[in-house]
Parts: sequence; structure tokens; C-alpha cells
Amino acid sequence: MDLLPIEIKVNVEGDVAAAFSALRGTGGALMTRRIWFAEDRAGVAEGRVPLLDGGVITRFRIGSGPDDLTVKLRPSTREQLIGRFEDPFDATPFTYRIEEDWSADRRVLAASLVHDHPQGALLGAVQPGGDPAARIDAVQDQFLDVCAPDIRLDGLVALGPILSTKADDVELDDLKVDLEAWRVAGLEFLEVSLRVNPKEGESAEELKARAERKQRRLEETVKERGVVIADLPESKTRRVLTVLAEAGRP
Repeated sequence: MDLLPIEIKVNVEGDVAAAFSALRGTGGALMTRRIWFAEDRAGVAEGRVPLLDGGVITRFRIGSGPDDLTVKLRPSTREQLIGRFEDPFDATPFTYRIEEDWSADRRVLAASLVHDHPQGALLGAVQPGGDPAARIDAVQDQFLDVCAPDIRLDGLVALGPILSTKADDVELDDLKVDLEAWRVAGLEFLEVSLRVNPKEGESAEELKARAERKQRRLEETVKERGVVIADLPESKTRRVLTVLAEAGRP
């Protein structure tokens, strides 16, 4: 496997709307979507998130543009990504990505298989009484069978919707970042992210050093705009799903 892209994330706390405005300025077209996550129904009934605890994220995004359904392994290891899933690929309507995911001191490997669908095609699967597992296709099933054989996507329930507002390719000084705000169940989160792609001839050590410089620069640039960076060990996905699972208990 070649060197992998690194996605660097900074989470913001406090007044999310003000922070989004301060960072976006006048740039970046807004995109609004609704997001659901599928979890184990029996686990949710007990306030638990077994799929997430097993390193599996199943996400539905519906709104501006095509729908998409993502099955992601995070954290993952290179050893478990085997067969056709050893390397990234694009094969419409599928996109398979492998990348490092950095947030503060947390660094993990993530592998995600995204299937694009026509706009509105996934809505029935996430509505009350819908079956989220019905829209997980054979390639995504194979991905889990091969790379996470202990995981079973049976008896799922959709948790959401989360309102997502996103602005891509926002210029922050010499950086180009994506902003995404989530709002659900009285919670608000803002994530600022950028991607560091390997350069031709670059070593793993050189890529890591360059990404660490970008990470420091991103944190400095966010703070310079008066935005407070959250000092939280958990990802926004875990925080949201934990709250939604607790709310879904009978």
C-alpha cells in the first residue's frame, strides 16, 4: 500500500454559529444535508452503540446533491484491509478511501466505502419503520465480510436526523479547509478539517512531518480568529450517537 492521505480535524466548542461565521467569512458555498447513522436495534434499546464500539460506522446522508451511504471502519488496521479492499479505488457509484484520521493527539486509520444514490433514494430506509440494512449493497456487505468478519448488520435502527451545514474549500490564510456544523438533540458541533495528500517521492517520515506542521498551522489559524478549540477525546460521531442511543431507550 502506498502512502495514505491524512485528514486533519479540529473540533470547536462554544458558539458554533459565531465560529462558523468567523471561519467562513464570505467564502465557501453552503450545503445542507440530513445525516442518520444505523446502529444495532437491541443495543440502542439498552442505550449502547455496539457497531460504533466495534469500529463500524454506517452513515446515510440525504439533502443537497446525491444521497450517499457510507460503511466505514474506524479505527482500522492495514492488516485487516485485504483482497480488493487493500488499496483505494473509484468505481462509480462506489468510492473506497483509506486515510489517516488525525484529531489532536488521536491518530487512527480509517477505511470507508461510499455508495452514491439518486437524490431521495435512501429516505425510506431511515424513516420510522424503515430497514437501514436493506440499502447496504453486496459490495459493502463484502467489505465487512472480508475486513470485519465479526460484525453483523442485522436488526438495525436509524438514529437521527442530524442537521449538517457544510462549506468546502474555505480559505484560511494559506490553508484551504472544510467546515461542517452538526445540530441535533440540543447539541451543536463544528469540525474544521483539511487533507494532506502525499507528494511524489515523499517518504513516510517527510509526509508525517509535513502533516504535523499543517496541524499546528490549522490550530493556530483557528485560534487567531477567536475560535475556541475543544479539548475532547471523543469524536463528534461518538458524542452524537451516544446521546441519540440514550434518547432511543424505551
